[in-house]
Amino acid sequence: MIVKNTDFSKAVFLDRDGTISSDQYGYIANPDEYKIYPNTGAALRILQDAGFYLFIVTNQSGIARGYFDTATLDTVHNRMRELIHTTGTDLDSVYYSPYYKDGIVEPFNIEHEDRKPGIGMFQRARQEYSFRPEQSWMIGDRYSDIAFGHNAGLHTILVMTGDGQHEFTEMLHTREIRPDFIVPDVLAAAQLITTYYP
Repeated sequence: MIVKNTDFSKAVFLDRDGTISSDQYGYIANPDEYKIYPNTGAALRILQDAGFYLFIVTNQSGIARGYFDTATLDTVHNRMRELIHTTGTDLDSVYYSPYYKDGIVEPFNIEHEDRKPGIGMFQRARQEYSFRPEQSWMIGDRYSDIAFGHNAGLHTILVMTGDGQHEFTEMLHTREIRPDFIVPDVLAAAQLITTYYP
């Protein structure tokens, strides 16, 4: 069902692992291992209070690789939603891409527009919600997040958590697309957005 909602006119897309939550366990199949960063709740509250939709966009190639199935991923995302809810806010939608062309599980072992930096997940959000890309943002810790935001016409922020520091070095030397802003973590990203671009 399409959920058209015109209450907000702007959105923040957020990567999952390394941006709002720890990625120390790699491919997470056990919901008990999923942990959000201590400042994630405060960051999301700031953004939602400022009138932004909150969307998670996450590549989950573990499905195509055969590490876990979609039902298992759903339990992890239910845990994510529960943890965020306890901080006083809620996500509007969670989008994930199960695709990886070198995977072993059909039909997910293909190239697909849903996999960042492709913008399939962005396009799904656009079908379900009404917001203006030029007033919206992408926050992530990897080049694929920044390229996703660039390709979708969003402002982009690279965080230094997760793989951010390594990815920043790579971007300086080998990447054409650069983030619009670089900040220490998701809370700093939320503060930047709402202070300078309310």
